[in-house]
Amino acid sequence: MTQIDLPSPASPLKIGTRGSPLALAQAYETRARLAAAFDLPQDAFEIVVIKTTGDNQALIAADKPLKELGGKGLFTKEIEEDLLSGAIDIAVHSMKDMPVQQPDGLLLETYLPREDVRDAFISPALGSIHDLAEGAVVGTSSLRRRAQLLNRRPDLQVVEFRGNVQTRLRKLTDGVAECTFLAMAGLNRLAMDDVPAHAIETDDMLPAVAQGAIGIERRSADHRAGAMLEAIHDRATGQRLAAERAFLAALDGSCETPIGGLAELDGATLRLRGEVLRPDGSESLADKQTCAIEDGPELGRSMARALLQKAGPGFFDWRQ
Repeated sequence: MTQIDLPSPASPLKIGTRGSPLALAQAYETRARLAAAFDLPQDAFEIVVIKTTGDNQALIAADKPLKELGGKGLFTKEIEEDLLSGAIDIAVHSMKDMPVQQPDGLLLETYLPREDVRDAFISPALGSIHDLAEGAVVGTSSLRRRAQLLNRRPDLQVVEFRGNVQTRLRKLTDGVAECTFLAMAGLNRLAMDDVPAHAIETDDMLPAVAQGAIGIERRSADHRAGAMLEAIHDRATGQRLAAERAFLAALDGSCETPIGGLAELDGATLRLRGEVLRPDGSESLADKQTCAIEDGPELGRSMARALLQKAGPGFFDWRQ
């Protein structure tokens, strides 16, 4: 193995992250894994909190859909700028928030072991979607979840519902909505066992592409960071995300398109499930196929092309 200049308390490796409790938990996990892999003290790493445009917008426009505020890039732009400038050495991201295109000079090729991919149904009084009365008010800021819910239960009323876990729970207590949804992965990483959450099986609600996965980004020319990150990369997660993100990229997926996707491994075989929906939930198109693991990205692209052809022009347009 090539010798690398390891960080130290006097010259720490700087880990960039957003400042939310979940983002910090993901940064701490990254730090812990790097420290263990190279037998380094925790203070050989510095957590650098970066406020993104999305964090600012959330404070002043918490009632607006994310798609109206600029999409996924809202939560990555400033972090990637600091990475490119050298203000930080690596950046930790929730992969479901990451655009499929990256800025020149950056690489996203390291993934930590994936957490629970499922969505969580959150309600103080109810146990599942099936318990919701006709016409019940449901809160979510996810266009995918909104479309999936309305596809299954067109009688529901869906309202915009943003904020951290505590804010959303308070809104439920205040009667703004009867339930909301979060990712099981986030609840698990924050050890929030007290939240009234019920996992939704993926056959009932296909998760967002890359849900539950943490990605670590670096400068492509930073070979020290590359060597260190290689030591903590989870190969199986990388193989699954390669198929899922190829599917998303071929769909030109964004926060304005309701898309679900999940790859799973069984020995040398990869199974990919994909779903696209009209934003109002009136139609859902889905597919599932298997292939050799190494063919996952091509399967993702071909599945996307087939669904787009079946969907036809205007499928993702909002109907008035």
